[in-house]
Amino acid sequence: MAMNYNAKDEVDGGPPCPPGGTAKTRRPDNTAFKQQRLPAWQPILTAGTVLPTFFIIGLIFIPIGIGIFVTSNNIREIEGNVFMYYGLSNFYQNHRRYVKSRDDGQLNGDPSALLNPSKECEPYRRNEDKPIAPCGAIANSMFNDTLELFQVGNASDLMPITLKKKGIAWWTDKNVKFRNPPGTDPLEERFKGTTKPVNWVKPVYMLDSDEDNNGFINEDFIVWMRTAALPTFRKLYRLIERKSDLHPTLPAGRYYLNITYNYPVHSFDGRKRMILSTISWMGGKNPFLGIAYITIGSISFLLGVVLLVINHKYRNSSNTADITI
Repeated sequence: MAMNYNAKDEVDGGPPCPPGGTAKTRRPDNTAFKQQRLPAWQPILTAGTVLPTFFIIGLIFIPIGIGIFVTSNNIREIEGNVFMYYGLSNFYQNHRRYVKSRDDGQLNGDPSALLNPSKECEPYRRNEDKPIAPCGAIANSMFNDTLELFQVGNASDLMPITLKKKGIAWWTDKNVKFRNPPGTDPLEERFKGTTKPVNWVKPVYMLDSDEDNNGFINEDFIVWMRTAALPTFRKLYRLIERKSDLHPTLPAGRYYLNITYNYPVHSFDGRKRMILSTISWMGGKNPFLGIAYITIGSISFLLGVVLLVINHKYRNSSNTADITI
């Protein structure tokens, strides 16, 4: 049966309603939410509300920043365990392709990922027709200098300082994210069929003689795999534990640092350094947070002064104009 079309039969631009049917509409439901009738509050910014806010932020942030900055600068005077770091400059661990160049499944001990690494690891995925373990650019560029610290005695004798190599990685990394391939066989057998990264001297199952610090759960390796956000960074290398409350961790005197140079930095115009530091309630020495608080507080206080002057000037001008009229 034919049906005549009439534009007047449409409701809100919708299709025509058939005879005897219910009219269709695109109109939202008549509710407070859909019709935007919900109660709302919009602050009115005036000089009386904005200016005190700037001054309050300045008065709060500047003392906090000064406190943090002073604490950071005095951190070397606090007694306790001493932390040895290695530092690199001009090394961009935050590059997008570099950060992605890893296989988390392989690092977690997945046997299938061990023999068939992710394509994200290219060009460090396979070598000599064998899968690389661990694969990727991050693992391939692992820092491998060796640092040894000695105290120089009265007769120029060198007394070695005990450097603890366990306990430097995050607990979640050591116990959750990184796992060796499962099994009860020796670690070398569990990595059978794989090869070492191109720039490594020895395979991953020979990183340490301690079974609890070997393979993918080696803490030096775990620390390196946590990429840095800035091109100049430091990473924890060793711990020097305090043996007694009656004696300092590192007594005043002469010390000798022996460095086995394995890690070249000339190719990327970088620099290497070694840092000895203690920690305080805010962590290791880092003046950035204190400087940031001081800067934000100073800017807020300065803006408050500027806006106060502008407000005072224009309010006086407005009053003068009213009197003239």
